[in-house]
Amino acid sequence: MTPAYSGTVATDIPALKAQWNDVLYDLEAHNRTAWLALFDGRLASLDDGVLTLDFSDAMKFFGAHEFERASRPDFLDALAGSVERVTGERLRVIAP
Repeated sequence: MTPAYSGTVATDIPALKAQWNDVLYDLEAHNRTAWLALFDGRLASLDDGVLTLDFSDAMKFFGAHEFERASRPDFLDALAGSVERVTGERLRVIAP
């Protein structure tokens, strides 16, 4: 089930973090492959409508994350769509 728009706009990292699980549930429901590639990304920054994900923690584990998959434009667009469906705000998502 896709979470309904909460009416709360995520204009900063704390607000978006509070809704992040709902964003990930929505992403999993709409694009499971993108969810698999992106679910362990951390919210690094949110500036001028650009959300930056950080995968440095993923490198601590055996079998480190495949970062090239995480930066696929279609996956980042899918995540941006989930953010918009949950928060009502359209962000550009990057994973440098």
